[in-house]
Amino acid sequence: MQDDYTVQHFDRMTGNLEHLPDVIRTRPSTKTISLPLVGHSHTYIVQTYRQKDEGDTIFLQVISAEGTARIVIPAMVADTIARQRDSLTKRSRSKSGREKMERRMEDGFVPFQTKQAK
Repeated sequence: MQDDYTVQHFDRMTGNLEHLPDVIRTRPSTKTISLPLVGHSHTYIVQTYRQKDEGDTIFLQVISAEGTARIVIPAMVADTIARQRDSLTKRSRSKSGREKMERRMEDGFVPFQTKQAK
């Protein structure tokens, strides 16, 4: 059981970043997701701190009927999440572009026409 007087990792990390001169932060964003069939809802509170040479640290709080979880996502992990999201976006756009071109070619579009040599 955790002692009530010890400072939790989440609080310690926010306190460390809060008043540093090279840190900027977002306002906390709150999203509530309800599952009407089950009757449950979860509330997520997300806030990001950016330190000049360290990167982005994300603070996530999840509140539900089961309790509250407070998670610190360090800069290296936040960078990995951002890279994965960018990779998926790139792959999705590429796939969508190929599908659009295939449909256009089925409709008679010729993608590349060579010029006649003189």
